[in-house]
Amino acid sequence: MEVNETTRPLTEVPAENTPETPVSTVENDEKTLYSPKQTQEEVIERLTEINNNTCDADKQEIDYLKQTFYKLHKSEQDTARKNFIEQGGNPEDFTPAPDPLEAKFKEIMSSIKEKRSAMAAEQEQEKEENLQKKLEILEKMKALTENTEDTGKIYNEFKQLQQKWNEIKQIPVGKINELWKTYQLYTEKFYDMVKLNNEFREYDFKKNLEQKTYLCEAAEKLAEEPDVVSAFHQLQKLHQEFRSIGPVAKELRESIWARFKAASSAVNRRHQQHFEALKEKEQNNLDQKTVICEIVESMEYDTFKTFADWEDKTQEILALQAKWKTIGYAPQKMNVKIFERFRAACDEFFKRKAAFFKSVKESMVENLEKKKALCEKAEALKDSTDWKETAEILTKLQKEWKNIGPVAKKHSDAVWKRFIGACDYFFAQKNKATSSQRSVEFENMAKKEEIIKQLAALGASGTTDETTSEQTRALMKEWNSIGHVPFKEKDRLYNEFHGLIDKLFDKLNISASEKKLSNFKSGLNKGDNLYRDREKLVRTYEGLKNDIQTYENNLGFLSSASKKGNTLVTEITRKIERLKGEMELVLKKIQAIDEKLNEE
Repeated sequence: MEVNETTRPLTEVPAENTPETPVSTVENDEKTLYSPKQTQEEVIERLTEINNNTCDADKQEIDYLKQTFYKLHKSEQDTARKNFIEQGGNPEDFTPAPDPLEAKFKEIMSSIKEKRSAMAAEQEQEKEENLQKKLEILEKMKALTENTEDTGKIYNEFKQLQQKWNEIKQIPVGKINELWKTYQLYTEKFYDMVKLNNEFREYDFKKNLEQKTYLCEAAEKLAEEPDVVSAFHQLQKLHQEFRSIGPVAKELRESIWARFKAASSAVNRRHQQHFEALKEKEQNNLDQKTVICEIVESMEYDTFKTFADWEDKTQEILALQAKWKTIGYAPQKMNVKIFERFRAACDEFFKRKAAFFKSVKESMVENLEKKKALCEKAEALKDSTDWKETAEILTKLQKEWKNIGPVAKKHSDAVWKRFIGACDYFFAQKNKATSSQRSVEFENMAKKEEIIKQLAALGASGTTDETTSEQTRALMKEWNSIGHVPFKEKDRLYNEFHGLIDKLFDKLNISASEKKLSNFKSGLNKGDNLYRDREKLVRTYEGLKNDIQTYENNLGFLSSASKKGNTLVTEITRKIERLKGEMELVLKKIQAIDEKLNEE
């Protein structure tokens, strides 16, 4: 009995519909099969064509078109969401606008799904019917292998059965190997049973060898096919054809099978390597996307205190989103999960950013009210001529302004110009006044230096008559009537003037109270708080007056008969006289202030 090569275990030949790599992985290789540069309208147009001719539909293309539509749909939603957030919206409040094309898309996809489901049901029914037909053929083949009658007639019947067998296409996948082994068994048994003549057998073997050699050449060419996935699917068809061809001469069975097997191994190896590389690339993509997620998730939100901080990080997030789009798919089981992780991290960032901007806007409203209040204060002081005190107040207001936070950009320039305008106006007026005041101060300094010269001349004359005394008093009065001098020269002039006055008073025997009064008058300057000093002197005057009244009342209780009483009366009387002298001096100081106020 001759051994046909087709009786070899079918595990050496990849079974029909059982590729080495899962079909889902092949279908994910969309970049190899289709161009992604499509619009939603083009996707719907192509799906409409498929719906009109579902028999020729390719599941891989349908899945790709579905993915493409939703990628475009999501891209539009992401763009709308980004614009909404950039305009200050809260990410949680974003609601995407309805897509008018989505309803049409779902309608067509539903129709395609129904038709394909119906086709799948028909195909399963057809496979079951084909299975029954092949089982019937096997029964007939078995019967022929047991029939020893006219071999010519049997041979023709057997060839017809083989032809019918080859014409029957798909059957349930789980039955393929079992039926094929049975078919091969009966085929070899038939060829071993019937004693065909050499010419007939040689002709049949030769024809089968030519067909199998052609299939070997076709399989070998597939090793050079650029599209590895397409080459793999073409190889499956070649295997189906190889199975359907009868045996070759016994001495050639091993070699022709080894040649076809070697060509198949080359194609299968390329196919396996392709998907291993694709798997490695997808894992690398997953690693890159994981790193991006970790970067976004590790944002230190507590350190973002200013608009600039948030803007810098926003640009960083946008750059990471752009980088994400350049990275290909992750492994299928992780692709959706890693994207949801990245989207959640980005949503958290923009949620916190929106909360920060909301709180800042609220504080900006408060800051604006505070700055408006400072504007009102500055405007109320801008016409003041109390240069020193007002300048100090405005300086404090400016420091307070700096400590107030920012306001909305649309109000920032206006409120600042209002505030600084009031400040600038006051200081401009102050500069004008002080510039003219300086020239007056130099004139006053010259006048006082002239008085000092005259006092020095009086002191050098050595005379102590009434005329000298009157001249001294007149110069003191003139000195007191002169206004401010430059601040740097104030102490020098004061010391020189009072030094000469003290010497003249000693020569003229002028009383201590007159010296105090003279010194007090010389110390009075225009612009000082004279009202405050006058009020203090009035209180002092009233206090002295009350003390004198008390002492005078006490005198009535003392007995002038005792020695001790006489001593105490004398002491109290002296105190009363001294207090009256102090009260007179205070009264003269009050009069001096009144004269200075009248001059102003």
